This record gives sequence, structure tokens and C-alpha cells, in this order.
Amino acid sequence: MPIAVDIDVMLAKRKMSVGELAERVGITPANLAVLKNGRAKAVRFATLAALCEALDCQPGDLLRWEPTPQRTADGERTADATGG
Repeated sequence: MPIAVDIDVMLAKRKMSVGELAERVGITPANLAVLKNGRAKAVRFATLAALCEALDCQPGDLLRWEPTPQRTADGERTADATGG
């Protein structure tokens, strides 16, 4: 997936458990795990704001874009869509 989720990094920095974060944000630990593991298809801005407030961070600390590897004609993977 081209969007990587770094909630686990922030949890470790803040020495906070998934259960504690879920309680502070007001979502279930199961839903937080879906988001944390990159399986979510979307995140509400209200949830993102609550995560940032609870973790005292910015949205960019939790989400980042990673280029999807592309395949060349011979099947080799390139670093990104531009071939770099």
C-alpha cells in the first residue's frame, strides 16, 4: 500500500499501549489495530485529529506516502514509478 502508517512508532515513543490509545481516541482496539496495521481503506479526519491529540504529534508523524514499486518490461522492480 502506498500509504504507510507509523502509529506503532509513535506508540513506542510515547510508551503507550494500543488499548490506552484506543481509549483516549474513543475507538475500539480492534479498529485501531486495523488502522495501525495498514489495513484501513480510509480514516476520518476527526479520528486522525484525535490520534494526533492523544499522541501529541502531527498527521505526518502517523502517515507517510511510499511509492509503489513498478515492474519493467523484463519483470524487474524499480524503486518508483519514475524508474529511479
